[in-house]
Amino acid sequence: MEVNEITASIVDAAIAIHREVGPGLLESVYEIVLADELRRRGLDVQSQIGVPIVFRGRQFDQGYRLDLLVNDIVIVEIKSVEEINNVHKKQLLTYLRLTRKPVGLLLNFNVELMKQGIIRIVNNHQE
Repeated sequence: MEVNEITASIVDAAIAIHREVGPGLLESVYEIVLADELRRRGLDVQSQIGVPIVFRGRQFDQGYRLDLLVNDIVIVEIKSVEEINNVHKKQLLTYLRLTRKPVGLLLNFNVELMKQGIIRIVNNHQE
């Protein structure tokens, strides 16, 4: 499955979940439900993946944690906030750069219509 098919499936699942349960739940609830729905659709989903930081040749495992990693290609960062700020976008871009993954989805479930809460970020700095 290619990256665009994976992101389309993630977006479709997020919209279906939002229609059913609506906004206002905790991010952790959306994460659990989305991970389950994606697995039911046949995707490989890992939750709360640690991302170490390498600084001056030393690795620190107390770095970041990805919400979801789908098919080892797409990072999904889940939010349930009033509005997405630049810091949320930068957070996802940092995850993409550190993991060298090509694409990430920032999903904010605290919106009236789910399509308003979907941001796709591409890693243009892959090595």
